Amino acid sequence: MSIDWVTVLAQIANFLVLVWLLKRFLYKPILNGIDSREAEIAEQMGEAARIQQKAEAVEADFVAKKQQLLVDQAALADRVRQEAEQQRNALLAEARETLEQERLDSQAHLARERERFTTELYKASAETLYQLAGRALHDLADERLEEHIARHVVSQLAPLSEELAAAAGNAEEAVATTHAPLPEGARREVKVALEPLVPGIPLRFTTDDSQSPGLVLRIGSIQLDWTVDSYTDELVGLLEERLASGESGRVHDHGG
Repeated sequence: MSIDWVTVLAQIANFLVLVWLLKRFLYKPILNGIDSREAEIAEQMGEAARIQQKAEAVEADFVAKKQQLLVDQAALADRVRQEAEQQRNALLAEARETLEQERLDSQAHLARERERFTTELYKASAETLYQLAGRALHDLADERLEEHIARHVVSQLAPLSEELAAAAGNAEEAVATTHAPLPEGARREVKVALEPLVPGIPLRFTTDDSQSPGLVLRIGSIQLDWTVDSYTDELVGLLEERLASGESGRVHDHGG
């Protein structure tokens, strides 16, 4: 069997032409399309990667902000708690101070009331003693208590000579005031006792029914009291000292 080389060569040529045509008009557009599609896919994947990175960044920022918000909320809650506790402590301290001040004020008020009551009681007792003493003197000695006080003043003037002389320098007169009018004899005794101490100063006697029984002597700027009030004040002072010493003794006894 013989080979028809012309036919073989023609078929080879046809095949090569077909390959060239396929490559030229079929494979190359397909390859170009595949390449462009791959490039588009690669670009889309890159864009997707960028979007994913952006989303991850946004998510990370959100998580960070959320954590910071939680931290800020915790700090705010702690600060509010501390401020509330400080305010509570301040209010409690203020309330304690108020209660303590009220307690001290109450104690001071009670002490003042007790002192006032005690003073009034002492004065009432002294007034009663004065009335009883005056009645006793009137009944037994036929002499009123005011006369007795006036005669007592006579014995008390000499030690006050310097004070009386100093006061007499600017005085025009001396005034002796009593609750009730003094008998002439008592007035004369007071005048005789006062004249050598303040020579040249006239002595005038006057009465004041609002004044406590006794005698008040005024010369210039000086005033000397010998009244029931003065004796009562002295009596109150003595009784208070005695009372205080008695209370101290009782406290000492309890402590022992």
